[in-house]
Amino acid sequence: MNRLQLRGQPDKGTRKGRPYKLRIMDWKTNPFDFPGLNRQMARLAEKKMLLDSFRPWSGPAVQRLRENMALEWTYHSNSIEGNTLTLQETRVVIEDGMTVRGKSLREHFEALNHNEAIGLVEGLAQPDYRLTARDVLDVHGLVVQNIEKEFAGRYRNAGVRIAGANFVPPNALKIDALMDELISWSKDEADELHVVIKATIFHHRLVWIHPFFDGNGRTARLLTNLLLLKNGYPPTIILKNDRNKYYTALNRANQGHYDKLLLLFLQALERSLDIYLTTLNNNYDDYQPISDLVNEHNLPYGQEYLSLLARQGKIDAFKEGRNWLTTKKAVAEYVEKRERKRT
Repeated sequence: MNRLQLRGQPDKGTRKGRPYKLRIMDWKTNPFDFPGLNRQMARLAEKKMLLDSFRPWSGPAVQRLRENMALEWTYHSNSIEGNTLTLQETRVVIEDGMTVRGKSLREHFEALNHNEAIGLVEGLAQPDYRLTARDVLDVHGLVVQNIEKEFAGRYRNAGVRIAGANFVPPNALKIDALMDELISWSKDEADELHVVIKATIFHHRLVWIHPFFDGNGRTARLLTNLLLLKNGYPPTIILKNDRNKYYTALNRANQGHYDKLLLLFLQALERSLDIYLTTLNNNYDDYQPISDLVNEHNLPYGQEYLSLLARQGKIDAFKEGRNWLTTKKAVAEYVEKRERKRT
């Protein structure tokens, strides 16, 4: 068992088919371990070290990369919440200031708002930055400005229920205290944790508190990335296609287990690291869809098994749309490790 082992089993999430409030009394100590975690963390550390070796980043290619990552971040985060703008339409709204026929005014504001909130987060993300309640409210205020003006940048003052979730968020009267506890923990109590683990726990706790009437998911993903950016990581982007997996992982975390959510964040972060590194190294072409790799090379494993290894984080791979991309080298390294274990 790892150092964040449960001190007591949480209640189940439903009673006779109806969700009720989960009493996870010690959210700071719920388990996060899963098979292959150490391997994936080591690979992440290696890529982070390589990325740091390129600092300071400069040049038009890096600037365009940052803009594209911010665009993806906005598109996917909004799409998870039901926004129907495509990636290209999101680009047109943000970069060209144009409207898209057939799309609601709210969807346009969601794109513009989120992009502005990214600017705030990136401006705050300095190595010595310490999260404050004021910044949490300011980020949220940007996310829902021109949409929910009455509640922008304010904690909710009434109860809410979340469709499809296996819990009921806490009473509104407890939000100030719960948020103060979470912010304090993120600054002072969680220093012994790797920042990605810390960010995962922070993300779930903020979503669980559900401090706002609207915009909780987008605000949580922005603030999670604030913790990562201040530590020199690129933004982690939960893809639209992983929406169901994301909500399933959050529901599992509601039951006291962070493993699935941590795996999802690690995979998303490794994808961002790979995008940065392949741009800086100019070796993006080394990564191929697994289906193409299997067809073009004499590999010891088939597409289904390699895709499983990618989903489990056991090989160096990242996701584009619905496809997993990896390299022949990554497969060879996995084969070599398997053979060493057998001898």
